[in-house]
Amino acid sequence: MDAAFASRLSAIALSHVTREYPHRLDQVLAGPEDLQSPRALHPIFHGSFDWHSCVHSYWLLATLLRLVPDNSEAPCIRDLLLSSFTERYVAAECVYLKRKSERLFERPYGWAWLLMLQAELLRHATPDGQRLAALLQPLSAMFVERFFDYLPKAAFPNRTGTHGNTAFAMTLALEYAYAVNDKALARLLRQTARRWYAKDVDCQAWEPSGADFLSPALMEAECMRRMLKPDAFGVWHRRFLPKLKRREPKTLFTPARVTDRTDGHIVHLDGLNLSRAWCWRHLAESLPPANPLRGIAAQAARRHFKASANYLSGHYMGEHWLASFALLALRPAP
Repeated sequence: MDAAFASRLSAIALSHVTREYPHRLDQVLAGPEDLQSPRALHPIFHGSFDWHSCVHSYWLLATLLRLVPDNSEAPCIRDLLLSSFTERYVAAECVYLKRKSERLFERPYGWAWLLMLQAELLRHATPDGQRLAALLQPLSAMFVERFFDYLPKAAFPNRTGTHGNTAFAMTLALEYAYAVNDKALARLLRQTARRWYAKDVDCQAWEPSGADFLSPALMEAECMRRMLKPDAFGVWHRRFLPKLKRREPKTLFTPARVTDRTDGHIVHLDGLNLSRAWCWRHLAESLPPANPLRGIAAQAARRHFKASANYLSGHYMGEHWLASFALLALRPAP
């Protein structure tokens, strides 16, 4: 992650994070009075085509501001954060979330990304960063409460490769729990992960589907890597994906081919390549240097990243979100 690439990612996000249209609203209409513009409903997160993409685009900008302070876009990022995150705007986002009709709003993908944004702001060792984190805290608290309400009664995980994937959401939420030292949330996440995934063995990895941007198999592995202690994870992982040293299941080592980057679902596969690169890289870094799987995983990470890194912009269907997944694949592991 050098300054030039950070500037590229930043410029992409800055080009759309406040762009209101086109926009896909995630909304239940309780009456005609609910028909309002994205900016009226979401004074902070009205850009980037949809709410969750806007949230993680702000996460990208805040992360790059911290990791690469000599990024040429840093002054623009700083000004945008200070103007976007105000007490009045956060309160309006909270009002929307309190609607009875929006109980399922952005569950669980957007919930997790908002907590990731909060965790990132808390890492900023500056008065501005701490002030922004304090402003956003009421919204973060609402999503934490929703995790506590949802996870205990969810009898089954969501194993899709799209927004509903629970392993992805819990992975991000755990990062927030550690950032704020929320031991109760961390305990809930670890208990839920063990309840859902601990007995999984010999994953066949029937993927990808035509719209995946997450690997159900690798995302579960990354989730458990974070939830379990290293020795316990090693035992679990050898049972879950026992043939990786033979590069099987083969599909996990084969980057997805994207045939139409103007198609909002097909372009998800670029995100799949980038998120697989993220999972493979973290697996490689968690293994001892002498473990042959370390090199295999690192090679798979590089191959997947290379397959989609040149397609982060060019058409809005990918441009409004892919840069965030590139940053996930590149940033230092938490």
